[in-house]
Amino acid sequence: MANRIDYKDVLNPAQLEAVMTLEGSLLVIAGAGSGKTRTLVYRVARLVETGVSPESILLLTFTRKAAQEMLDRAAGLSDARCRFVSGGTFHSLALRVLRTHAELVGFKNSFTILDRSDMEEVIRSLVPELQIPKGAPRFPKRTTLANILSKSANLQMPIDEFMTEEYGQFLHFISEIDRLGRLYTAYKKANLLMDYDDLILYLRRLLAEREEVRQDLSRQYRYVMVDEYQDTNTIQADIVRWLAHEHRNIMVVGDDSQSIYSFRGANYRNMFDFPAQFPEAKIIKLEENYRSTQPVLTFTNALMDSASESYTKCLFTKRSGGERPKVFDTRTEPEQAIFVYQYIREQLGQGRSLADFAVLFRAGYHSFELEAELTRQGVHYVKHGGFKFLESAHIKDFLAHLRVVVNKDEAVSWIRILRLVKNVGQGKSQTIIRWMNKNQVPPGRVGEWPGAAKNVTGLKPLSGLISRLASKDIRPKKAVEEVLEYYLPILKEKFDDHPRRQKELEQLISMASRYRKLRSFLDDLVLEPPTSPADLDSEGRTETLTLSTVHSAKGLEWPVVFIIWVMDGRFPPLRAYDNPSALEEERRLMYVAATRARDQLIVCYPGQESAVSWPMAGRGNGLSSFIRELPGDVISFESVGIPKRSFGAYGEKRSANIYKGDQGESSGFSSGDRVRHPAFGPGVVSKFVGDDKVEVLFRNFGRKLLHLEYTTLEKV
Repeated sequence: MANRIDYKDVLNPAQLEAVMTLEGSLLVIAGAGSGKTRTLVYRVARLVETGVSPESILLLTFTRKAAQEMLDRAAGLSDARCRFVSGGTFHSLALRVLRTHAELVGFKNSFTILDRSDMEEVIRSLVPELQIPKGAPRFPKRTTLANILSKSANLQMPIDEFMTEEYGQFLHFISEIDRLGRLYTAYKKANLLMDYDDLILYLRRLLAEREEVRQDLSRQYRYVMVDEYQDTNTIQADIVRWLAHEHRNIMVVGDDSQSIYSFRGANYRNMFDFPAQFPEAKIIKLEENYRSTQPVLTFTNALMDSASESYTKCLFTKRSGGERPKVFDTRTEPEQAIFVYQYIREQLGQGRSLADFAVLFRAGYHSFELEAELTRQGVHYVKHGGFKFLESAHIKDFLAHLRVVVNKDEAVSWIRILRLVKNVGQGKSQTIIRWMNKNQVPPGRVGEWPGAAKNVTGLKPLSGLISRLASKDIRPKKAVEEVLEYYLPILKEKFDDHPRRQKELEQLISMASRYRKLRSFLDDLVLEPPTSPADLDSEGRTETLTLSTVHSAKGLEWPVVFIIWVMDGRFPPLRAYDNPSALEEERRLMYVAATRARDQLIVCYPGQESAVSWPMAGRGNGLSSFIRELPGDVISFESVGIPKRSFGAYGEKRSANIYKGDQGESSGFSSGDRVRHPAFGPGVVSKFVGDDKVEVLFRNFGRKLLHLEYTTLEKV
C-alpha cells in the first residue's frame, strides 16, 4: 500500500513548489545544504503518487549509487513502485540505448567499453604508426595524448584549437596528434570498442539525427529529472534538450556556485543557458540551508558576492548560535601541521571524535607536512583524491580474461592476457591475434596456435579457462572464481605484495555475486568503478581523520572543517591568475570547501611561506585574495600560539645536523626526522632498511631508498 504524504508538513515553501510542479520545464537552483536530494526524492514520490508510471520517469545523476539511494528513499516514503523508476548516469543511459541501436552508428551491439587506462594503452600502441623521426622534440606521453583527445571530444573543439589554448608546448605535433585521433577512431571501429566519450557522443547523435529514436525515448520517459546540472558538459546538455524535446517535462537541479569540474569538460554556463533553451521554464531557488550555522553561511554568501556571474541567492538557516569562521596565520608549513594536530587533540578532549574532522586542500601535495606530523603523533587518517582501483595492473590483468569472453575482438585485453603467458611477448601476442582473426578461431581454441614452440606451454591452460568462461550457463561469481584460480600463480610471481593484491581481487567475488550476466557486471565496473578497495568492502573501517582534496570532498560534510594553504599561489594556484574564468572556478572551489562545515570552519595559511607560494612582490602576508576581500565582520583572525619546536621559526637560522657517509658509522637519524637532500629537497625519514639504507618520503619526489654511504642528508 502506498503512503499518503503531507508535503506541506515535510517541505519548506520553495521545496514544495518544486515538488508540486509536475508539468513543464523547471530550473531549481539549489544552494549548498538546501535539501536538493530531498526535493528530488519527494518529487519522484509525488509523480508516482499521482498515477505516473514509474517506468516513464527518468532520473539522471552522476553516479548510479546516488540514483539508487534516491529511489530507495522515495519507495520508503511513499510507494514501493518508486524503485522501478529509471535511474542512472548519462553514460549508463547511453549504454542502454546503444545496446539497442548500435547499428545506427555503425557498431554491433556486442561492443565493449574502454576505460581510461585501456584508452591510453590503445593510444600507446598506435603512436609508432606516426613514425616520429628520431631526434625530434619529445612527443607527449600517452596520458597527455588521452587528455587531449578526450577533452577535445568533450568540448567539441578541433584538436588544433584546443591545443593552442592548453598544450602550446606541443603545437609542433598538431598534425601528428590529429592523425593519431583518426587512427584511434578507426581502431575503435575495427575492434568494436567505445570509450566513455563515445557513449554520450553517439547518444547525442542518435537523438539529434534519428527522429524514431528520439520519439521512442520521449514516449518511454515522459518525465525527466537531472541532478547536479552544473556539472554537465555541452554534450550532456544537448542530450537533456533532446530528451525533453517532445513533452517539455524536464526539471534540472544544480548550483552554479558549485561548478568545479571544467577540467573534465563541465560547463557551468549550462545553468544560465537552460532558460534560453526552455523559455517557459520556471526558476525556483532553494536557499534555506540545513547543514551549517549562520556565521558559516554569511562567510560563503560574502565569498560568492564577488563572483563575476552567478544566480543571486542568499543562504540562511534557522539554526541558532555558531561562531564566525576563524583565520589563522601559522607562520610556517610545519607549524601549520602542528596547529591542526593540536587543535584536533584539544577538541577530542572535549568529547569530539576523529570522524568529526576533515582537513581540505587544493592539491594532494599540500597535505605532505600534515601527514608526516599525524604519522609522528600516531593519528589514524585516510586521504581521498587520486587513487584509481581499476587502474591497478593486477585488476586490469584479471578483468582482461573476462572481457575477451564478452568481446572476442578486443585486442587490448587479448594482448594483456597473452603477455602474461610465459615466453609470449608483444610480437607473439600480435601474431596470435592475427591468426585468430584470419582463421575465425574461437577464443577457447587459442591453445591451438600452430606457432607455439615447446617453451610456450601456457596457452593450453589459458584456452581451457576461456572455454569454461564461455559456457552459457556460467554466472559472474563462478567466472570470477575461475579466473582467480588461474591467475593466482601469475600474481604471486609478478608482484612482491601479492597477499594484499589477492585480497583486493577476492572482493570482486562478492561484487560479481550480485549479477546474473557477465556483460552487466563488466559494464557496471567500467561505468561506476570503485575508487579504492574500501569501496568494495566497507566492513572493518576504524574511526579516522579525513584528509581530502576539495574536489573529492564535494557532497560531503563534517562538523569541523579545516582548509589549509589558503594563500595566493596555492589556493588559488598561480596559474589561475592568467585566466579569469579559471580564477572564478577557484572561487567556486573555495565555496565548496567552506560549505562542507556544519559547526566550525577554520582557515589556515603559513604566511611566512608566501615567497615560495607567490614569488611576486606586493602580495601582503600571502593570505588568499578570496579571504582578504571579505568584509571584516564575517571572519575572525586568531593568533596561533604554537610552542616552538627544534626546527626553529621560519627565517631564523636553523640548527643543521649534516650526515655524510664517510663521517662515521652512526647516521644520527630517527624515523620522523625532517631532512633535506641536495637533489630531492625536503622530506621525512620513514624507515630504515638494514644498517646502511634509509627510506625518505620527499615532498616533491615521493619515496626514495637512499644508501647512507653515498648520499648527503641534512637534518633540519
